[in-house]
Amino acid sequence: MKKLLVIFLLGSYSCAVAQQLGELTVEKIMRDPRWMGVSPTNIQWDENSRDIYFNWNPGNAEADQLYQISTQDKTPERVADPLRRSLDRGPLTYSRDRTKALFERNGDIVLKNVTAGIENILTNTSDRESNALFNKDESKVIFQRGDNLYAISLNNGSLVQLSNFTRTKPRVSPVLSRQDEWLKQDQLREFDVLRKKDQAEKSAEKKTKDDAVKRPKEFYLDERSTVSSLRISPDERYIVFRVSKSPEGNKNIIVPNYVTASGYTEDINGRTKVGSMLPTHHSYVYDVQRDTIYAISTKEIPGIKDLPDYVKDYPHQLAERTKRNEDRKVSMTGPFWNFDGSQAVVAVSSLDNKDRWIMKFDPYSGKLSLLDRQRDEAWVGGPGINSFNGGNLGWIDNNTVYFQSEATGYSHLYSVNVLTGEKKQLTSGKFEVQTLRLSNDRTSFFFTANIEHPGITHFYRISAKGGTPVKLTSMKGGHEVSMSPNEKWLAFRYSYSNKPWELFLQENKPGAKAEQITNSVSQEFRSYPWKDPEMVSFKNRFGSDVYARIYKPKRADPSKPAVLFVHGAGYLQNVHYWWSQYFREYMFNNLLADKGYTVIDVDYTGSSGYGRNHRTGIYRHMGGKDLSDHVDAVRLLVEKYDVNPANVGIYGGSYGGFITLMALFKEPDVFKSGAGLRSVTDWAHYNHGYTSNILNEPANDENSYKKSSPIYFAEGFKGNLLMAHGMVDVNVNFQDIVRLSQRLIELKKDNWELAVYPVEDHAFTEPSSWTDEYKRILKLFETTLRVK
Repeated sequence: MKKLLVIFLLGSYSCAVAQQLGELTVEKIMRDPRWMGVSPTNIQWDENSRDIYFNWNPGNAEADQLYQISTQDKTPERVADPLRRSLDRGPLTYSRDRTKALFERNGDIVLKNVTAGIENILTNTSDRESNALFNKDESKVIFQRGDNLYAISLNNGSLVQLSNFTRTKPRVSPVLSRQDEWLKQDQLREFDVLRKKDQAEKSAEKKTKDDAVKRPKEFYLDERSTVSSLRISPDERYIVFRVSKSPEGNKNIIVPNYVTASGYTEDINGRTKVGSMLPTHHSYVYDVQRDTIYAISTKEIPGIKDLPDYVKDYPHQLAERTKRNEDRKVSMTGPFWNFDGSQAVVAVSSLDNKDRWIMKFDPYSGKLSLLDRQRDEAWVGGPGINSFNGGNLGWIDNNTVYFQSEATGYSHLYSVNVLTGEKKQLTSGKFEVQTLRLSNDRTSFFFTANIEHPGITHFYRISAKGGTPVKLTSMKGGHEVSMSPNEKWLAFRYSYSNKPWELFLQENKPGAKAEQITNSVSQEFRSYPWKDPEMVSFKNRFGSDVYARIYKPKRADPSKPAVLFVHGAGYLQNVHYWWSQYFREYMFNNLLADKGYTVIDVDYTGSSGYGRNHRTGIYRHMGGKDLSDHVDAVRLLVEKYDVNPANVGIYGGSYGGFITLMALFKEPDVFKSGAGLRSVTDWAHYNHGYTSNILNEPANDENSYKKSSPIYFAEGFKGNLLMAHGMVDVNVNFQDIVRLSQRLIELKKDNWELAVYPVEDHAFTEPSSWTDEYKRILKLFETTLRVK
């Protein structure tokens, strides 16, 4: 018996030890992330406002499973497969009284009676039907199948085609020359048999046309054209659509894939490069009543011919473009109709992304008139202002539209009366409205914002007329809120700096208690005292506030080393009080701090969350203010945290890799060592959508690319550099790092190495790749920075 007890106690002890993380190592923290526990994701409400569904994996299975709770029973239960399959559906569109809902499932349109819970499959075809909505009196459902709109009656099930986009080339009668036309008419005059035959053909053609069932007017789409943004007016008279035509002659990047199941090298067809030709977009109106199609005129848009300021740096280009006096190319989204269909607005964006116009739209004439213009000599952007899908734009009442704008320097909520043109700012302050939803009764807005601190988000309510926002959440950190359809409950993911995301539920009212639903993190993860980084701000050399997080060691290494982590994407926020998407780097920063390093990560110029000036501060010079912010951060560490300026390293991936390269090439006396991961080395080889916003196009603004690309500064390198890159990276292509490697070889540079990862894309997926990469980073810092 004693022997059995000893064995049991030893087994219990072994189990407890196994659940202790102990000293951090790269091998431990770079395992499959499931070792940490899997946070809940993809929160969705049932239309009854009672049941909540979410993906979760508390049992550490191979894949996440669907779970559910209710507002009455908050114990998570796994969803059975039949219900899971029924919930695999698109967004819901409600009737006005919210008793019926439409959605797409498996490519079919489903109508659900919310009260009774009964579903009716309206379409059951091999084609995909989508984008379903109720017509004005809710007697029909309008949806898209292929390129066309259809309407199905809820009374008798009859189906009517509303548009007629075709890819069959229309038959066109040959155009005769003047001579041939004379010959034809002369033959008809001379010969009765030819004249009778011609008259019979015309009579038959007229009869066929008179007897034909009336169909919507045809619109031909060639092989390079696509139709999108189909919108029908509430009275079903007007169908508005956008035709986009892809350019000819663009070259695509080829990404070779070496490790394949076939044993052969296989090519991955990649993207184009910045400066490639763009699609053209034209919007049209189909007037069903007049059976005619006409283009929406954009030539009257204020500023349609305006040139960007940067062309003044290129006199020849300025003169040439001024002489051409061309309208800029634009893309239009909408129209957005008011409730009775009497008014409509559209959002128009210039393809150079210097302008976003909100225009009142007259469907009868196809004419536009200005309601709001947002001009940005850098580029139009910010939360809720996505210029190519309209952003947050809709109707408060039949005469008032709401939208977001950075007019004050921060993305705020505005309204405009379409009859009077009177605009009103509804929110104000040095914060950003990050998510937005109009209430069901249209009397208030719900939104997420960082009012209290740039790195804290809360959920708020504000009157649709403006006023003081009412805070609805209370915990310090980050909130990702999903509101119930009846707006009585808030289900949200909440996290803190050192606590991963969990699911919470509370009533939708100020001061309500938030109840934690999930406990996802493993015992092993909880066993380690993860740092709550110190949040600081400092003035950069330009007098602007820059926010940073500092991981202070309990006992600094005698060499007093420091490491800067640089987040990716550029326009992203990583200095905040919620759990970072860079969780591996967060853990690695803890490891470095345990080894005596002082670690800092900076929301440098160009990061999100801080308004327009911070967002666009890198315009025409990446590696300018964003790099100098890191140099200023080193000065902060030296002056206030007793860091040795001779032992400073830097690392980061993607945009963070780009900054790392610029740091070692342009500031070699500040940064001794660096690890650049999946780095952009030459912006002329990146994609168009991201790069052209910031640097314009290489052929038009060459100076910006020369100032901003590390490959042009490689001669300044004299420290220690690790470069790591996935060979099947379809975002920042492997070609980028190969070109820079050749440049370093030609410059005869020493103390650099390139680690390649044959099966990895831009975001690594294999734990073995993560482990190898970060063992190399750690070795670099340990061998070059921990020296006296």
